[in-house]
Amino acid sequence: MKDVMVVVGTRPEIIKMAPVIRALEKEAIPFTFVHCGQHYDYNLSQQFIEELNLPKPDYNHKFRAYSQGLQTAKILAYMEKILKKTKPNVILVEGDTNSVLASALAAVKLGIKIGHVEAGLRSFDLRMPEEHNRRLTDHLSTHLFAPTKNAEKNLRNENVWGKIYVTGNTVIDAVIQHLPIAEKKSKILEKIKFDKFFLATAHRAENVDNPSVLKNFMEAFAEAPLPVVYPMHPRTRKRLIQNKLWQKYKNSKNLQILPPIGYFDFLLLMKKCELIITDSGGIQEEATAPSIRKHVIVIRFSTERPEAVQAGFAKVVGTNKNYILKSLKETLNDKKELPKVSPYGDGKAAEKIAGTIKNEI
Repeated sequence: MKDVMVVVGTRPEIIKMAPVIRALEKEAIPFTFVHCGQHYDYNLSQQFIEELNLPKPDYNHKFRAYSQGLQTAKILAYMEKILKKTKPNVILVEGDTNSVLASALAAVKLGIKIGHVEAGLRSFDLRMPEEHNRRLTDHLSTHLFAPTKNAEKNLRNENVWGKIYVTGNTVIDAVIQHLPIAEKKSKILEKIKFDKFFLATAHRAENVDNPSVLKNFMEAFAEAPLPVVYPMHPRTRKRLIQNKLWQKYKNSKNLQILPPIGYFDFLLLMKKCELIITDSGGIQEEATAPSIRKHVIVIRFSTERPEAVQAGFAKVVGTNKNYILKSLKETLNDKKELPKVSPYGDGKAAEKIAGTIKNEI
């Protein structure tokens, strides 16, 4: 019987769990690897597992796009079957997706310990489904691997039952381990039309499902002071088509829309861009890695990564087109040097997590 189960369901989870998987292998800790299929599109899941040279999942499922509740329920039922079959001592989940909450619920109902990687993040914005998921998972978990002291403080303020460990964030481990490979393997720059560019991502439901917000984003990108490269999530493209905006922006002279790209390609674009515009949480962290060090314009009203803001990397600007454009111009002209040390750790988070599992679980 294998004692540890590592569960992923989306691209960010795969990326952030990759260093943990390698650390478990280094410590000779046996584990079962499960991809529970929240991202069912090949480009958003299996591609990353192959690119990162991770072991093939022992269990791999694909779910169609369901409503939030139905997707969570189906993953829960699937994970319950796997957990009953394998009987791990502890299940490791990462982040704040439906996969994470569903897996944690399945485990706790069976009396299986839960280790939550990236515990304690809070946006305090209950419009975000991720906020529900991360809060509930933290209160179910036995072992909480908090990336920062601020995350630890959030957990203590909520009186969680589990034991808290401050480890740093495995995303910094991932950037350190993978950027050198990306610089050798990626050919993405050959496809980019611009010498200097901003890099944009936008995919959160509360943004792209709102036609006026989506229109604001696209207008801001089209009018930005430098051209914008935008690898587009399928959800966003679908919403642009539904709102009759796709034709207007797909051939914009100031905007290059790309299909979903691989992790190595995205790392290289982060390295080469002038700054990043995003509604992603993980990208706010990646941008602080010593080998990236980029300003981030956060096109949301809140962030669960306040450390990036406090360190000077990130600025939360909301979704108004004029505020976005004003912030882009100001940041482009900002000559202050960014910190050389990430607020999210030194790249040894996965090593600390594996050591804890070996010694305490």
